[in-house]
Amino acid sequence: MIIKEIHRVPEGVHGVRLSDYARVAFPVLPSRKGMAKAIKRGELRIEGHPAQSGDWVQAGQLLELVDLQQRIPKTYRLLLEVVFEDEYLAVINKPPGIEVSGNKFKTVENALAGNLSPSVQSDALDWPRPVHRLDYSTSGLLLVAKTARAQVFFGQQFEERKIHKRYSAVVMGAITTPGEVDEPIDGLSAHSRYEPAKTVPSLRSESLSLVDLFPLTGRTHQLRIHMASMGHPIVGDQKYGQEGQVLKGKGLFLAAVELRFSHPVDQQETVVSIRTPPKFSSLLTREQTRWEKFN
Repeated sequence: MIIKEIHRVPEGVHGVRLSDYARVAFPVLPSRKGMAKAIKRGELRIEGHPAQSGDWVQAGQLLELVDLQQRIPKTYRLLLEVVFEDEYLAVINKPPGIEVSGNKFKTVENALAGNLSPSVQSDALDWPRPVHRLDYSTSGLLLVAKTARAQVFFGQQFEERKIHKRYSAVVMGAITTPGEVDEPIDGLSAHSRYEPAKTVPSLRSESLSLVDLFPLTGRTHQLRIHMASMGHPIVGDQKYGQEGQVLKGKGLFLAAVELRFSHPVDQQETVVSIRTPPKFSSLLTREQTRWEKFN
């Protein structure tokens, strides 16, 4: 058995059946039907024991999504940028437009073995495993475990919110002062922080702002939902954005650009960062140039 993902039920959750909560804990499950099949196969566990659909989920419980078959996936040939790698972990730069993991063949997880060196540690995983997710449309830094020790360690670190992520985004409107958004998502607490970096005038939406975003919790689509709730949706967001702001062929202007975490072996702070994607500055320059031309 291989533990694929772990989830600690947060405070405030009570009186919820696993059948209703499982897809909140594990968004990788493709559908309610897929979730039901996973439970029937014994792939969902509560406190180490096989779970049933009718089980009640309580705060503090440890939920696990496991692989009972331990099948090594067929390698998907996709060149990935490896930003950091050692015997225990790696950080890759995920391209937009691809799922991190799931039932599809064309996923980042299935491409990792073709891009990373095998670990020689005694607890090396059969194949490298992502320890968190990025949305299909989001690019940027993805943390990968190469050993069982690293996988468990990072799972605990995410539970305890000790892994810090910084995102870069272009949003509609002018943001000139830092702030926070503390609004629940799907009934669960969700907290984000934002800091302005640059604002330019825009004919399309009056202003566009480049911002740094810091998710202090880890809810699905958290940053996208929080920025939209402020009236500053991320440019290119087809789900939460505004009509006319989805730039054809340009994708979502959201990228994970920095990770701060403790190393699983010596617990030393490790910081991995990349530059903001060039398309972000290109968009701001183009919008400002057009505004100056017509004003």
